[in-house]
Amino acid sequence: MLDAQIVVSMRSAVRCVWVAALFVAACSPPTLAGTDLGSTDAPDFTLTDGVSGRAVTLSAQRGQVVALTFLYTSCPDVCPLTATRFRAAQTELQGDASRVTFIAVSVDPDRDTPKAVQDFSTVHGLAANWYYLVGGRAQLSPVWAAYGIGVQAGSNTVTHNDAVYLIDRSGRERVLLHSEDLASDLTNNLRALLKS
Repeated sequence: MLDAQIVVSMRSAVRCVWVAALFVAACSPPTLAGTDLGSTDAPDFTLTDGVSGRAVTLSAQRGQVVALTFLYTSCPDVCPLTATRFRAAQTELQGDASRVTFIAVSVDPDRDTPKAVQDFSTVHGLAANWYYLVGGRAQLSPVWAAYGIGVQAGSNTVTHNDAVYLIDRSGRERVLLHSEDLASDLTNNLRALLKS
């Protein structure tokens, strides 16, 4: 009889430890691949969406997870790859895709016209929850500086960082990815941020 009570007590203790471990795991922040940005508030900005012509403010996206990058429409390599990865993430997220906003900020104010942005977006299948923000150099430069994006315009190309910032639903920068990380880490990180 005493042995049975000990077994019952041990089972109860193990069950309590198991429940506590599950609770702690559920409350801990997700582990994200990429460079940890320490959950600082993402610098806010307002720019014009080249697709719709409407003003878009980053802080107005609170409640959504945001993938923020910097592109130009005539880019021959990294920018189309990033756009393709964004579209793939939307497909992989399925029903959760509506809870993620994908934003590109132009690094080529001279050539990223609304028509160029619309064509780029169409070619890459980006429409829902997608903004491609444009403006003059005076409007874009402070945004580039706030996110550490170096921009050097050449005659036909623009050299710039391939940064993708993932911002949580509270508007905090969580992780920085680069183009080579997107295939393996973008969708998983977005899923983790949607759960947190």
